[in-house]
Amino acid sequence: MFTGIIEETGTVQSVIRETGRARLIIKASRVLEGTKAGDSINIDGVCQTVSQISGGTFSVYTLAESLKKTTLGGLSSGKKVNLERAARADTRLGGHIVQGHVSCVVPIRELSTGSGNVYLSVEVPSAHLRYCVQEGSVSLDGISLTVADISGKLVRVNIIPATFEGTALKDKKTGDSMNLETDIIGRYVENLLQPYLASRAGVFTEEKLKELGYQI
Repeated sequence: MFTGIIEETGTVQSVIRETGRARLIIKASRVLEGTKAGDSINIDGVCQTVSQISGGTFSVYTLAESLKKTTLGGLSSGKKVNLERAARADTRLGGHIVQGHVSCVVPIRELSTGSGNVYLSVEVPSAHLRYCVQEGSVSLDGISLTVADISGKLVRVNIIPATFEGTALKDKKTGDSMNLETDIIGRYVENLLQPYLASRAGVFTEEKLKELGYQI
């Protein structure tokens, strides 16, 4: 797992397309410290396994599903990406629990700055919108962010300058796509409650509530 606190931005050195997968070679520095082949690194919100480390770069094999369902499929040489090594058991959880399992790709509908604030709004499909709650956490391109507001399908976050300058967000523009991961805790709670809710279906109907004396 990860915490959503980006350690550095790396640069895509090359993308080698192969049948059913792509080999990404990324230039980095900090995330290479103590890292070895087989370790996990979060690349723009996608958990990937390091296959090789060489000369200030590391490479991963991104499989077909990740290429199709995330923004990794659109990477090219020179692109900046957010990087974070997997969390250790003794690490401070500065963000929130991030798995690196992308829920969906979302488009940026607003990216503006003013009075020292950066505002970012993304359009979230209905199937994933219910897991976004005001003051709750979401991961966008691997960055742990707090939901400031929800209006229709637009989820808005307020980004501090340090996060904006220290991540690949500063290279984004309206219309670009980002990898969204909703909070896993909410999804677990929903899944665990489903059998109970199904068994209670119809118990609290409007008619029943009126019988109990509630004003509807």
